[in-house]
Amino acid sequence: MYAYQVNAWGDVVGTPGAVTDVASGHYFTPGDLDPTLEAIATAGFPGIEIFDGNLLALGDDAQSFGRRLETHGLALAGVYSGGHFIYPDAHEEEYLRFERSIKVAASLGARHFVIGGGGVRTRGRLDSDYRVMAELLERVAESATAEGLIPSYHPHLGSLAENPEQIDALLAASSIGLCADVAHLAAGGGDPIRIIDRYADRLTYVHLKNYVAASGTFVPLADGDLDIRAILAAITTRGYSDWIGVELDGYPGDPGAAAAENFKFLQEATNA
Repeated sequence: MYAYQVNAWGDVVGTPGAVTDVASGHYFTPGDLDPTLEAIATAGFPGIEIFDGNLLALGDDAQSFGRRLETHGLALAGVYSGGHFIYPDAHEEEYLRFERSIKVAASLGARHFVIGGGGVRTRGRLDSDYRVMAELLERVAESATAEGLIPSYHPHLGSLAENPEQIDALLAASSIGLCADVAHLAAGGGDPIRIIDRYADRLTYVHLKNYVAASGTFVPLADGDLDIRAILAAITTRGYSDWIGVELDGYPGDPGAAAAENFKFLQEATNA
């Protein structure tokens, strides 16, 4: 089953209040989501992934979003969140926000809770940062699991765990599952299939988009340097059979046309 990230229609921004209130920080996609939901459904995708900030902004009316999903025939495949993690004094404040995000995600029937982030100090990464991050990551993962969600960590460009060695360091310190974003793994200097092989027993979610190394840009599935068909085959061979989230954040083209193109590619790749 394939889901689509709503950030293809508005990218991602953060909350400015988090500068003074750590517990209020979150990612969100700005703008009216209803046209986005309609476009995703029209393209053929049965599910979506969304940032926790979009759900937290609904307050006590979060269930209205569930009704909007039903109107478009969409499932909530995943909710994406993130944090700094490496500052022990801020752990309790960060956890409070993760706890709120987990509860609203679970109340809407989400399946996956994806966690990104891990701050990078101005003087660089410290070996101890991986252990400190893992302490909070474990707590968040336990809370997500208790609410019926599947937690995973998403290595991301610019985060503590960007390249293969850094990913290894964090996953060695934590038992959380891996969300393999194949484009970010490649852009971070890794071989997506090799990393999927290494962590096949911990692969709990997948993000698909393609990547052009020469320009450093994300592109539709058929257009980049990555062999998405080979990646899909590798994922299937390793026994993964859950939701796969498709993303295309930062793409300058028509997001609706790209979504339709991506869905067609996936249909052809799956039926080949």
